[in-house]
Amino acid sequence: MTAAADTNPAPAGTTKTAGAFKAGDGAYLFDLANLDKIDAGTGYSSAHGSVVEGERIQVGLINKARGTGARPHSHPNEQWNYVIKGQLRVFIEGEEERIVGPGTLIYFPANKVHSTVALPDEDVVFFVVKDLSHGIIGMAADGSMAGPHYDEGFAPKA
Repeated sequence: MTAAADTNPAPAGTTKTAGAFKAGDGAYLFDLANLDKIDAGTGYSSAHGSVVEGERIQVGLINKARGTGARPHSHPNEQWNYVIKGQLRVFIEGEEERIVGPGTLIYFPANKVHSTVALPDEDVVFFVVKDLSHGIIGMAADGSMAGPHYDEGFAPKA
């Protein structure tokens, strides 16, 4: 493994997510907390953090500042979030909105509208895992990509 593989994003076009790091070819160990950060929800979320892509799976260490988060969105890849720090308000289409904290593993099925927002008390850190059928960034449910969510009433109204 070369030192550059640990600290530099992959060249353009070699990852599905711009700014992500590419695993393999000598790059096998990554210090996620100290890698360059990218916007992980450009256009609909305040999420930012480091992202590493392998052959079939991408992972990231993602941060959301207190009181901020994602507007309802979806993506064609399934996703897992493991909450490390802070509390999230979680909405998953067809499910009751919940508040979750450290130690919670959240599953988001592919193409299902969902949203997470950090409660105002503290920043949130979570570990994300997604299959590589799509990059890390999804699409806002309203199609506008008009920016992240900044208040607590975010669940779509029927």
